[in-house]
Amino acid sequence: MEIDLGANAFGIDFHPSKNLVAAGLIDGHLHLYRYDKDSSLVRERKVRAHNESCRALRFIDDGQRIVTASADCSILATDVETGASVARLENAHEDAVNTLITVTETTIASGDDKGCVKIWDTRQRSCSHEFSVHEDYISDMTFASDSMKLVATSGDGTLSVCNVRTSKVQSQSEFSEDELLSVVIMKNGRKVICGTQNGTLMLYSWGFFKDCSDRFVDLSPNSVDALLKLDEDRVITGCDNGILSLVGILPNKIIQPIGSHEFPIEDLALSHDKRFLGSTAHDSMLKLWDLEEILEGSNGNASGAAGDSDSDNDEMDLDNDPPSRSKGTKRKTKSKSTPVDDRASFFADL
Repeated sequence: MEIDLGANAFGIDFHPSKNLVAAGLIDGHLHLYRYDKDSSLVRERKVRAHNESCRALRFIDDGQRIVTASADCSILATDVETGASVARLENAHEDAVNTLITVTETTIASGDDKGCVKIWDTRQRSCSHEFSVHEDYISDMTFASDSMKLVATSGDGTLSVCNVRTSKVQSQSEFSEDELLSVVIMKNGRKVICGTQNGTLMLYSWGFFKDCSDRFVDLSPNSVDALLKLDEDRVITGCDNGILSLVGILPNKIIQPIGSHEFPIEDLALSHDKRFLGSTAHDSMLKLWDLEEILEGSNGNASGAAGDSDSDNDEMDLDNDPPSRSKGTKRKTKSKSTPVDDRASFFADL
C-alpha cells in the first residue's frame, strides 16, 4: 500500500492498538490514515499542527493523543478522535526540535538542532530533565527502560548515554569521523547499533561506549538514515539510496531487501502487530509493506548465536568520563527554524 502525501514526510508512527498510521509533513501538517491489508490507505484526518515542518511524532496515552515536534520549536498534543489541539508547548526548545520518542507511559524525550535533549512529564506538562552533551543536532534517540538510560546520536559524530534517574550524562563515545544518524538497542540490551553517514553500522557493547566493538560495512557507501529494530537479532535499515533492507546483527549480514523508494529514506515504523512496516522518504510517499508476505519463506532469522561471544565484558556503565569535544559537521535535510529566546516550562492548555 502507498499514498502520495503531497509533501515530504519527516516522521511516522503507528497507533499502539488500532490500524492507524500518522505522518508529520514538511509543511507542518499532521495526517492520520486508516489501513487494512485488503484495502488502500484512507485519510481520516488532516490537521495544521505547526507553522513550520513537523519533524517527529509519537502516539501517547494508549493512542488517544499524538505528540508532534516541529522546526518552529514547539511541541503539540493532538486528540486522535477529534483532531483538536489538547496542549501546546510553544517554546519547548531554543532551537528547532528534530527528534521525539516515548520514554515511559508518562514521559517523552525531545532533541533539537543544537544538541539539547529534554525529558517531558506529560502529566505535569513540564520539563523534568535536560541534557546538553552534544554540539550538533540530535539525529535519533532510543531508551533502555530496564536501566532508565536514554541513548542519543548526534551530527557531531558521538553517542551519549544519559541517566534519567540521576539526571546525569553517564557516558559519551569518542568522536567518529562521520555523523551518527540512527540508533537502536539490540541483543537484549547488550548491543547498541548506530547508522552512519558513510553507511557503516557501528556496534557498541553496553557499558563500553568509548569506541565501537564491531563495524558492518556492507551497506556502504549509502548513509544509514533510519534504523528500526525488528527483533533482538534483526534490524531494518533505510538508506539514502532509497532501499530498505533486513540486516542480521551478530552474525552481521544483509538478509534480504524489503522494498525501496525513489529517494532517501526519512523514517521507519512498525504497526502494533508487526504485520506492516511503514516508510517515508523524500518522494512524498507513505508506503506500507506487508512484512508477513515479504519475510514468508525466507530463512532470514539470524539467530546471532555464532556472533554473540564478544571480547568485551558486558557489564553496565563503565564509561563515566565524556571525551573532550571537537566540532562536527552538519548534514541536515530538515529546514531549520529561527531560534526562539523565550522558553516555556509547561504545556499551555488550549
